[in-house]
Amino acid sequence: MMFINVEETPNPNTFKFIPEKNISVDKSYIFKSTDDLKNNAFLKSLFDVDGVESILIDPGFISITKDKSSSWDVLRTILTSKIGVFLERNNYVIDLSSNNQKISENKKSLTEVEKNIVELLETRVKPVVASHGGEISFNSFKDGIVYLELKGSCAGCPSSTATLKMGIENMLKHYNKDIKEVVEIS
Repeated sequence: MMFINVEETPNPNTFKFIPEKNISVDKSYIFKSTDDLKNNAFLKSLFDVDGVESILIDPGFISITKDKSSSWDVLRTILTSKIGVFLERNNYVIDLSSNNQKISENKKSLTEVEKNIVELLETRVKPVVASHGGEISFNSFKDGIVYLELKGSCAGCPSSTATLKMGIENMLKHYNKDIKEVVEIS
C-alpha cells in the first residue's frame, strides 16, 4: 500500500492529500459535487463520500474541500484509502480528458498587461497557493481591475481575502502602475 501524506491547509474545510509520486495530469483541474462525473469512476467514488464538496487535482496533490457539517476524523481515512488504492491500481494516471469541458473558453489573445499579470501569477503566486492546496487563475483585466478565480482550498478560505488584497494586489500594483485593484470572481 502506498503512503499518502495528508496536510491541513489554511482553509479548515480543505485537506491536501499528497501521494509519494506525482499524478499524471497536465495541469490543475477543479471539480464540484454538482458536476456531471458519470464518465469518471475515481471522481465519482470520492464524491460518493458524504460531505465532499469539491476536489482539486494537481500533479503534486489532490485537495478536497468538505462541507461544514462533516468531520475530517471520518473523511480523512476513507478518502486517503480511496485515493491510495486508485493511484496504485492506475499507476498514478487519472484520465480527466472527458471531464475537462472548459478548455480555455477565453482563447482571445492577451494584452501586454494581461501577459505580465499571468506571468507574475504563474511564477510568484501559484507555487505558494499550490503549497496550501489551492489554485488561483487569471480571468480578465478591465479598467484597472484584475479579476481572479480562486479554487481548491482558496475558495472560501478565511484568509483568502487577505491573500488577495495584501499579497497579490500589492505585488501586481508594484510591477504595473495600471493595476488599481484585484477582485475575486466566483
